[in-house]
Amino acid sequence: MTANDTIRAATSIAFRVHPTADVSPTARIGSGAQIWHHVQIRDHAEIGPGCILGKGVYIDAYVRLGANCKIQNYSLLYRGATLGNGVFIGPAVVLTNDRYPRAVTPDGTLKGEADWECGETHIEDGASIGARAVLVTGIRIGRWAMVGAGSVVTRDVRPHALVLGTPARQVGWVCRCGRPLVEGAPCPACGDALDDVRG
Repeated sequence: MTANDTIRAATSIAFRVHPTADVSPTARIGSGAQIWHHVQIRDHAEIGPGCILGKGVYIDAYVRLGANCKIQNYSLLYRGATLGNGVFIGPAVVLTNDRYPRAVTPDGTLKGEADWECGETHIEDGASIGARAVLVTGIRIGRWAMVGAGSVVTRDVRPHALVLGTPARQVGWVCRCGRPLVEGAPCPACGDALDDVRG
C-alpha cells in the first residue's frame, strides 16, 4: 500500500497505513487501525479495530490480533500467535513458533513447509508483554497478566500474574491497571484486590 497516511476503505472499514508499510492484500485490517513505518503484515493476518502497530513490526501470515492492541516498534509476531483484545506488546518482543528449530533436516536438506510443526501462542485480553521479552511457542498468557522486560517465557502464565526472569517465574500479582497487588490493599486506581485476581 502506498500514499502517505493512506486511508483505505474496505467494506466500509477505514484505517491508516504508512507508505513504507507492506500489507498483504489478503490481510484483514479493522476500523481505526494505524500501521506505521516499515511494518510488514503477511497473508491472511487479522488486525482488529483500533490496533496500533509501531515502526518495524512484523506480523506473520495468519496471526490474529483482537481489538485495541498496541504492538510497539520492531516486535515480531510469528504464525501461530493469537492475541485477545487490549493486549500490549512492548518493543522488540518475539513470539516464536517452532519448538525444535533447525534450518535443515537430519540428512542436511533445507527444511520446507512440511518439515516442521507450527506452534501456537495465545495472549488473552489485557495482558502486557515487556520490552525484549521472548515467548517460546506452545504457551498461554492469561488475562491481565504482565511479563517483565527481557523475560523468556517457557510455560503458561496465570491471569493477573507478574512474571520475570529467564526462564520467567511468577513473582506476584497485578491489577487491571498494571500495578502490583499486595495482601489486604485494593488498588487505589482500579479497585482490584488480591483475593479477586488470584481466584
